Amino acid sequence: MLSKLKNLETLDLSDNSLGNNILSQLDSFASLKSLRLEYCGLKGTLDIQESNNNWMNLKELSLEGNEIKSLGSIFHGKEGMKLNKLEVLNLRYNLFNNSIFSSLVELSNLKSLDLSYNKLKGAIYTKDLNALSNLEELILSDNEVNGFIPSQGLRLMNLKVVDLSGNDFNNSILSSLATLSNLKNLSGNGLIDMKDLNRLSNLEELYMACNPAIDADAGCSFSLQSLGLFPTLKTLSLRGFNINETRMASYSHNNFTSLKRLELWDCKINKNLTREDVCELTNLQELDINHYNLRGSLPMCFSNLTSLKKLSLSSNQFSGNISILKSLTFLESLDFSFNLFSGNISALQSLTLLASLDLSFNQFSGNIPALQSLTLLESLDLSSNQFSGNISALESLTSLKSLDVSNNKFHIPSSLRPLCNLSKLKYLYADNNTIHADDHEMSHSLAPRFQLSSVNLSCCGSVGSFPKFLYHQSELQKVSLSDIYFKVDRFPFWLLENNTMLVTLNLVNCSLSGPFQVPSRVHSTLSHLDISNNAFGGNIPVRMGAHLPFLGYLNMSRNYFNGSIPSSFGDMSSLQVLDLSNNQLSGEIPQHMAMGCSSLQFLALSNNKLQGSIFSGNFNLTSLLELELSGNNFTGMIPNVLANCSHLYILDLSNNYIYGDVPSWIWNMSELAALDVSRNQLFGRLPQWRGNASNLEQVAMADNQLEGSIPRAICSLNLKLQFLDLSMNHLSGTLPSCFKPVSVREVHLFKNKLQGVLPNAFHDSSSLVTLDLSYNHLKGNIPNWVSNLSELSYLLLRRNHFEGEISIQLCKLDRLSLIDLSQNNLSGAIPSCLKVFALNYLTEQYIPQYSIYSGMNSSMSIEVPIEYTVKSRSYNYKRRMLQYMSGIDLSCNKLTGEISFETKNIMKLFTLNLSHNSLTGPVPRAFSNLMDMESLDLSYNNLTGNIPAEFAVLHFLEYFNVSYNNLSGKTPERIG
Repeated sequence: MLSKLKNLETLDLSDNSLGNNILSQLDSFASLKSLRLEYCGLKGTLDIQESNNNWMNLKELSLEGNEIKSLGSIFHGKEGMKLNKLEVLNLRYNLFNNSIFSSLVELSNLKSLDLSYNKLKGAIYTKDLNALSNLEELILSDNEVNGFIPSQGLRLMNLKVVDLSGNDFNNSILSSLATLSNLKNLSGNGLIDMKDLNRLSNLEELYMACNPAIDADAGCSFSLQSLGLFPTLKTLSLRGFNINETRMASYSHNNFTSLKRLELWDCKINKNLTREDVCELTNLQELDINHYNLRGSLPMCFSNLTSLKKLSLSSNQFSGNISILKSLTFLESLDFSFNLFSGNISALQSLTLLASLDLSFNQFSGNIPALQSLTLLESLDLSSNQFSGNISALESLTSLKSLDVSNNKFHIPSSLRPLCNLSKLKYLYADNNTIHADDHEMSHSLAPRFQLSSVNLSCCGSVGSFPKFLYHQSELQKVSLSDIYFKVDRFPFWLLENNTMLVTLNLVNCSLSGPFQVPSRVHSTLSHLDISNNAFGGNIPVRMGAHLPFLGYLNMSRNYFNGSIPSSFGDMSSLQVLDLSNNQLSGEIPQHMAMGCSSLQFLALSNNKLQGSIFSGNFNLTSLLELELSGNNFTGMIPNVLANCSHLYILDLSNNYIYGDVPSWIWNMSELAALDVSRNQLFGRLPQWRGNASNLEQVAMADNQLEGSIPRAICSLNLKLQFLDLSMNHLSGTLPSCFKPVSVREVHLFKNKLQGVLPNAFHDSSSLVTLDLSYNHLKGNIPNWVSNLSELSYLLLRRNHFEGEISIQLCKLDRLSLIDLSQNNLSGAIPSCLKVFALNYLTEQYIPQYSIYSGMNSSMSIEVPIEYTVKSRSYNYKRRMLQYMSGIDLSCNKLTGEISFETKNIMKLFTLNLSHNSLTGPVPRAFSNLMDMESLDLSYNNLTGNIPAEFAVLHFLEYFNVSYNNLSGKTPERIG
């Protein structure tokens, strides 16, 4: 059909999957002047044989965003097209290398060439470039170019704009540009000394960034004196430079009179210069000094910059009030975000020309003053301050398009009544305030004047029904109403039906209940839906996948859905994240889902009632990065099809009924970081893998029937392993001598059959927090290297065959919270310097949680309970309970001597068990100072004397046993 448009002058076919064949279909457009084939799937070499067209009148050609490597003979050669009139050529975002320049030499009228974001590398020969004698704009940014050959050979005298930024240049590039006398706009990086540019007297705009490859302290400096070379300079933008001069005044009169725009980002600037001498630049219209950590209040002289239209001081540490701004009446844009400003903002009322205002992340407080004079304001960001009260002061901002008041202390009515007359409002962000029900909630017939594109009212409040303003919105693209209590018994499917452009809907933790409903027809734009942590129940709609086929993110976790997973989920071919965990779903994983969701990267089905074999049929989920199936009733063996998931990062199959051997292919998954197959029915030996799984950080295989020795291949995990749990198996033998994990934080090997002496395995594990080797057959002395474990909080060696004395070296463990050496053959005296403390805090590093998706509540949180005996009974304590307790258990050994703890080292002791030893002497009177003690067992020893009367003050003591000793006298009137 296009072939009939003989007189067509402009053609744009961008963003279509056309391929190289499109060229042969455009051979009849002799009148064409502008052609855009951006992001059209063009690849490789474009040869003239693919097209017989002759675009003699073409002036503009854009091939941006393809994968073209070469233009072949299109622009030169015997059969090349004579594009003598071509003036603009856009080749950015392709795969061209340096040979491209020889393909362009016949484009004699070319004025603009853009080769940014390609594969240009090393030095560029200027001979071919110089053939483009009429070139006015040359953009080579974001490649890997480091120079020109010869260095002073560039002869493009008509060049006005040159962009060399984002390359590998150093200051030697400057001499290559020295002859470009008509240059007005220069962008680059790696500038050191500008004297080589002294002939660029017409330069008006200069944008320079320090090359990260250059030593910033030594090489990236900038001299303000050099600006005297450019009397016409209007814009100066520097990033990452050192500006060391202390005065600007001596240069400003002659050299800065033309400067209208000054940008200094991440620069190391002399403090006196920035706080005082900038005020001398009275002709400035734009001032941007960001990311420098400037401190203190605004200089009073800023009030002299009366020509300013844009002022940005973002990401510094300015403090105080902003009252001096009232004289800057020409300001159109003001950005003071990420500072420490405080007080009120009433000074802004005089800035009547403001169109953009950003005061986010400061310390402003109080009510918003009346701002009725800011009638031109289009964007207002007051987020992350301490503003309070209502938002009625904003109702006069009739030009407002974007409003962000999130993270404050506002009380906002759910009706948004103060904003209803803001007809231009499109974007509203008001999360983390108090949302409340409006006593004067408008009726359905009274519609707000705005049509929002995005609304975020998440957290916090109770509003009853859904805000009625939502019923009048039809252009919504993003809605987030999470963490608000709604008294609604069904999903608001009408939001989807009324807003056909909706992309994102978040209704997390809203107390929504009842069945989940899908729209009556296919919704073609919704890609993100999160209804997690509600009370939805019943079956998931059978046609959900068919009606929401373009979802990329779906989170329905932590609800009460039951029944099976609909097979229609397999229709969601774009789905990347699916979380159905913590429901009551049953049945098997649908075969259609295992085949159709080919883009799936995150799949969480944990804590349901699913059954059957895992992926027993055809399988096409090879893009999986995270698979969480724990807490179900799955049977069968670990499926071999998972071996095809070569990028799998997390695999959690724990708490099921899976049986068989641990497949050897698991250890060949080079990107696997976390593996949990605990609490299944796996048997056999640990495979002798070859160490390809060297990125593993968490390995949990506890509570199975694994046997045999721990293979030496485990030593390949030495560098990255942080968590190891092989407890409650039948493993035997010794720990491999090469096993020395330097980063490990938790080791759980309890309830196995490990033998021999404890090797130097953890000698250098300075990050180790938990070492649990209880219930094994280990023997010999407790090694002195244990004292090197500076972070050790839990040392559990219960029920082994350790012997010898308790080393005084254990007194070096300053973070010890629980020590259990009971049921061994230890002898000698108890070191009086032994100390334990309650942690009284908990950090995430003690409870490893893995998820590569931010915001996902991954069930891959391996928390191993610690078995510890308290009040003569054994309990399993999880980490959040352990943080509040401390204890010493040395019972059932052969310890002798008197009990002589240094009280200061055990002041927070919760439980102490020294029973079943041969201890002598009195019951220490100092124990009466242990006010947190709940359990004290000194039974079955040879203690003598009285029970100290002072024990009566131990009000928390619940268990006290001193039976089977040689004590005498009276029992205190009250113990515990």
